[in-house]
Amino acid sequence: MTNPLYSLQGKNVLVTGGTRGIGRAISLHFARAGATVVSNYVRGQKAADSLLALAKQEQLQLILCRADLTIENSLHNLEQSVAGLEGGLHGLVHCAATGVHKPFNELTLRHYDWTFSLNVRSFFDVVNRLLPRFSPGGSIVAVSSQGASRVVPAYSIVGASKGALEALARHLAVELAPRGIRVNIIAPGAVATEAWASMPDAQTRLTELANRSPLGRLVTVEDVAQAASFLCSDAARAIIGQTLIVDGGAGLPV
Repeated sequence: MTNPLYSLQGKNVLVTGGTRGIGRAISLHFARAGATVVSNYVRGQKAADSLLALAKQEQLQLILCRADLTIENSLHNLEQSVAGLEGGLHGLVHCAATGVHKPFNELTLRHYDWTFSLNVRSFFDVVNRLLPRFSPGGSIVAVSSQGASRVVPAYSIVGASKGALEALARHLAVELAPRGIRVNIIAPGAVATEAWASMPDAQTRLTELANRSPLGRLVTVEDVAQAASFLCSDAARAIIGQTLIVDGGAGLPV
């Protein structure tokens, strides 16, 4: 028998950036676990339609919400989607992210503003707007990366934004805990998603990372989704303000 503390049955969860890559896996995992999922996206209509078709085929409770989290007027769509959830909001997983992968001397303030706008500012804005919708016992999970604490080639702006995201999440964890809302962070290791297409020497680096892992493979999107599921379940009710590293041990100092 499944321990009910790990159940997501009946929970309402918003997944930003929820139709591709890690976000898509989280949306599907949560919906398959019995949650009603609002899966947010802004681009990639084909991927969004594919996710919705699969959800309908499996009779899952999944709702698409197209909203650009960097534009104030667009966030109204997100608020409307969440407002329609019976019982309030039980979880938010912030997967939405972007970035420019170039050496520092090729970066501009425009690159900086764009990256921080989605990776950090939108997290602040979404949490702030939706806070009244949260039910006691709710959970917020910010998806970061190990570039927040480790140097990765051509990753300075993205890594800095993820570091800021983690710092913000830790402060929110302390401030929101008295309201019965937990905030935590997931820092995945290398996951072979389409985001790597813009990274220099992607295949070589992925191969090296897989060889370094005690698992002998890269972390999968499903691995990350299961970690997010745990943090959003009642089983994680005493975990507050922590960064859960999901890298298969690849980052261990050996």
